[in-house]
Amino acid sequence: MHAPLTDERRLAPYTSFSRAEWARLRNGSRLPLSEAQLQTMVSLNDSVSLEDVADIYLPLVRLIQLYYESAQQLYRETSAFLGSPAEKVPYVIGIAGSVAVGKSSTARIIQALLASRSVARSVDLVTTDGFLYPNRVLLERRIMHRKGFPESYNRRELIQFMADVKSGHPRLTAPIYSHLVYDIIDDQVQIVDRPDILIVEGLNVLQRGGQPSRRPQVFVSDFFDFSIYVDADETLLQQWYVERFLRLRETAFRDPNSYFRRYSGLSTDNAISVAQRIWREINGVNLRQNIEPTRERADLILEKGPRHTLEMVSLRKL
Repeated sequence: MHAPLTDERRLAPYTSFSRAEWARLRNGSRLPLSEAQLQTMVSLNDSVSLEDVADIYLPLVRLIQLYYESAQQLYRETSAFLGSPAEKVPYVIGIAGSVAVGKSSTARIIQALLASRSVARSVDLVTTDGFLYPNRVLLERRIMHRKGFPESYNRRELIQFMADVKSGHPRLTAPIYSHLVYDIIDDQVQIVDRPDILIVEGLNVLQRGGQPSRRPQVFVSDFFDFSIYVDADETLLQQWYVERFLRLRETAFRDPNSYFRRYSGLSTDNAISVAQRIWREINGVNLRQNIEPTRERADLILEKGPRHTLEMVSLRKL
C-alpha cells in the first residue's frame, strides 16, 4: 500500500481539496462532452463519468488555462523586453502514474477539454511508450522482464525529443508503440509540429536519479511547465490490473497478432494467478521503486478511490 498524504504532509507544499471543494471551482463551465464522446477516451477497465468530468476535469482545465495564459503573457513581455520576438515554444504538460491507474484516460480527456474550450489552437498528446527500446534490444540486454522500468526506455532519444520540442523545432517525429504486439511499430511515427500545448504521458516521466555522473543530468520533467500525478492505493491498482487482464483475455488477447495470445485460453483462476504474479514481480516493484517516489514532484495530484472515483485533488503551492 502507498503512503497516503497525511494531514501533516498536506500542510506543505500542497493545498488539498475534497471533491466537493474542487468541483466548486468549475465556476459554471459548461460540459462540452457527451457520454458517447467520453467513452472513446476512456481506457479499458477504467471508469470515468460525466460527473467526474464536471467535478474534477473542468476545474483542472480552467487551472491549466490560467497557467497557460500566464505563460503566454510572460512570452509577450519577454519579447518586448528583448526588443525582438523570442522563440515561442510549446507549453508542456506531463502526466505520470502507475500501470492501471487511468493516466491515459486522464491525458485524453484533458486534451479534448483544452481543445473544446479553445484554450489553444493545437493540443498534441505523446506517450513515452513509444520511447521504449524495441523488444529485440530488451532481449539482447536481458531486461525484457524490466519493460516499463527506467532502463527499458531510450532515454537519450526521449530527452533529445523533449529538447527539440522546447527549442521550437518543426515536424518532430515520435515513435509509436503497439500494446497489441507489445513492441515499437517500425514503419510508423507520430508527427509533432510545434503544437501550442503538448501533453506527455508515461509511467516514469517525473523520475529523477539514475547512475551518478559528474556531468549535469537532464530529465524529462525538466521540460515540463505543469505536471500531474494520478494516484491510487496499491491494493486498488493491483485489483484494477487483474480486472483489466481478465477483460483483455476476453478481447485483445484473442487477436491472432496479440503478443499475449497465449493467455487467451487460460481459465479465470489461472488468469488471475498470472496477473497477480506479473503485478507482484514487475508492475508493483516498478511502482514502489520508481513511480510512486515521484508523486510529490508533481504540481497536482489526482487521488482515486474505489471504482476509480476521483476523491481528492492536491495542488502545489506557488
